[in-house]
Amino acid sequence: MDITHIEHIGIAVKSIENSLPYYENVLGLKCYNIEEVADQKVKTAFFKVGQTKIELLEPTSDESTIAKFIEKKGEGVHHIAFAVPDVAAALAEADAKGIQLIDKAPRKGAENLNIAFLHPKSTASVLTELCQ
Repeated sequence: MDITHIEHIGIAVKSIENSLPYYENVLGLKCYNIEEVADQKVKTAFFKVGQTKIELLEPTSDESTIAKFIEKKGEGVHHIAFAVPDVAAALAEADAKGIQLIDKAPRKGAENLNIAFLHPKSTASVLTELCQ
């Protein structure tokens, strides 16, 4: 797989508004984008740290995967996202190597990226996102 860099680290939070002071006032990061991804039932906030981003994920519905994650595990690191030149090719390669796919094809995510997820059951228990 041709990974170019860590695109972002996703962190599940109950409230972006309540989390912003830590990232901005303590860590000194600047939130540069907040957006809702309606089909994923999530609101996101982004911070840049060098070439990598931190993505805060707030559920917008009790039925969202983020709400279920927080209910089971609490707030915290949810996933790591890797940048690849071609998500569809990376998915095909992962599938050929026996990795369980959550997404069979790329879909639109935050910041208009093409994304797809690999199941943590086949990725050493780390939810892995591929981004293009």
